[in-house]
Amino acid sequence: MSTLNPAQAAAVRYIDGPALVIAGAGSGKTRVITEKIAYLITECGIKPTQLIAVTFTNKAAQEMKSRVASLLKGKQSRGLAISTFHTLGLNLLRQEHTTVGLGKNFSILDQEDAKGLLQQIMQRDYGDNTAVLEDIQRAISYWKNELLSPEKAQSQAKDEKELLHATVYSAYVRYLRAYNAVDFDDLILLPVQLLQQHPVILEKWQNKIRHVLVDEYQDTNYCQYTLIRLLTGVRAAFTLVGDDDQSIYAWRGARADNFSRLQADYPIIKVIKLEQNYRSCQSILRAANQLIANNPHVFEKKLWSDKNHGNKIRVLQTKTDIDEAKRVVLDLINHRFRHQTTYNNYAILFRSNHQSRPVEQALREHAIPYQLTGGTSFFSRSEIKDCMAYLRLITNPEDDAAFLRIINTPRREIGPSTVEKLSDYARSRGVNLLAASNELGLSQVLADRALKQVQGFSRWIYHTAAQLTERPTAADIKAMLEELDYFTWLLDNSANPKAAERANKHVEDLLALIEKMLQDEEKTLSDVIARLALLDLIDRNSKEQERDEVQLMTLHAAKGLEFEHVYLIGMEEELLPHRNSVEAETIEEERRLTYVGMTRAKRSLTFTLSSMRKRYGEQQDCLPSRFLSEIAAEELEWEGKSAVSMEENVAKGEEHLAFLQKLLGVGSE
Repeated sequence: MSTLNPAQAAAVRYIDGPALVIAGAGSGKTRVITEKIAYLITECGIKPTQLIAVTFTNKAAQEMKSRVASLLKGKQSRGLAISTFHTLGLNLLRQEHTTVGLGKNFSILDQEDAKGLLQQIMQRDYGDNTAVLEDIQRAISYWKNELLSPEKAQSQAKDEKELLHATVYSAYVRYLRAYNAVDFDDLILLPVQLLQQHPVILEKWQNKIRHVLVDEYQDTNYCQYTLIRLLTGVRAAFTLVGDDDQSIYAWRGARADNFSRLQADYPIIKVIKLEQNYRSCQSILRAANQLIANNPHVFEKKLWSDKNHGNKIRVLQTKTDIDEAKRVVLDLINHRFRHQTTYNNYAILFRSNHQSRPVEQALREHAIPYQLTGGTSFFSRSEIKDCMAYLRLITNPEDDAAFLRIINTPRREIGPSTVEKLSDYARSRGVNLLAASNELGLSQVLADRALKQVQGFSRWIYHTAAQLTERPTAADIKAMLEELDYFTWLLDNSANPKAAERANKHVEDLLALIEKMLQDEEKTLSDVIARLALLDLIDRNSKEQERDEVQLMTLHAAKGLEFEHVYLIGMEEELLPHRNSVEAETIEEERRLTYVGMTRAKRSLTFTLSSMRKRYGEQQDCLPSRFLSEIAAEELEWEGKSAVSMEENVAKGEEHLAFLQKLLGVGSE
């Protein structure tokens, strides 16, 4: 506590009512949360089991757990719940599943599985109109985050399109219940509905909890905000930590107006501002403050630092996006050589994924190692989804989404026509697909050969479920896959033997992870599968920076990270701010997104822009981003405003690179 600054110490010690901690970028918010947890336990007499701390990624939750463990001794933290919002919701549903109307081993559908279920509904009732699937999925997610039921969504529909979406929403909810499944949004929605509709359960949970701490409050949606209010009740014993200037996830339901809602719902709330930044030099913070001042604020704040002034923010203007990529890479090479630093000190940030392509090409041309965040995540790989589907169906026989994924993987000569007839029969009987596979009446629907294949698969699932104990070993599960001849199927369906070898290794990694979780957490296989289903959904971009590589990522993915040197490319109108935001008049979020990018930089920040950029297959003229004009001219150092000076800079960079290669005895390839 003695090393906290006055604002941090005030946030830790305040326990007299609801508290909102406005934590600017790099202001030590995680330390405040972990110190407050320790303070509540050691100084205020609150038991660890009476505290809940929530955030948005597994990585952040693990970091909090580690820091709290270092502050508390021995068993002081035993029973402390530090998790993501969705894990909190999952735990609540696990305990109250009967009241919610779910079976014990309910399944969690990821985005792909949910989309597959929506596709079935559309094909059955509306023909092959799959082009609108993503729009419908987004609409359903929005309605759930806003606590709108299918009936309410239908009554509020403004046109035929919204009415269609709401009608599909209604069918989708019915199918989820029939499959004993929930989707990602349900992990918050269903606990909220449970607590709203059952006063006895609400009182039980409110009595269990003495204080709730929330990290990244600016990322909460209305449903999550409501869950906080319900759990804390009239005592309102909570500490919310966030920054409205870093609210950049409106597209997935985050509500920046949750800050103003607090003032209305809790007039006595204590507001504490963390404005001292421990990350960036003064020049970067001054420019970031000037930019974000153009947004309206519920709570005003201004970041400051006692670090050195630092250099001005450079602005590099090039002729085309290809030139931009070359200029950035050559500048990075030059800077790295002059300062004798490593590649992982550099980040190249951009608004849209397509901007990375010319940069990647330029990095490859100069043999510079890099990591592009946002590639295929572990749990999104086909072989992992197959294995997870088998384990989901074994632990939850009502999981029709899992059934449909693996019914013909590996191939069992069960075609689409057979699956469609089986699905229609199951719906008519009001049972799940696995149960329908064993009913006598199915023989009236399927031909003998198809019936034999379906029933053979069904018997195998039931037999395997009986064979696997609640705590199987990796060897047990591998034996199951070998019995399926799954590894041979992988080899036959991979692009080449090396791809099959990689897929096999991924499966081995999954089995090892399951076995470790079964041992470490003392959970059943069903519990472990449910938790694994959350990992990829919550935290797709949490890969640690282990190697010496330049980091490439979108501005959204960069939130929460920091780098010594940052290049923010594409500072142009219709790119940053994005054209969609300009048309929708949501410039404020684009400004916040730029602010987030700027405040990732510790020592140097460079903006780049092009006079022309390839869009929709042709070169188009570009205008500088309005955000550049919102920063005082004296904070920026413009270079290469003309095509001639750009070409001279590129030539100088090439000459410098050639000299370095000659000096180091390295030939360019």
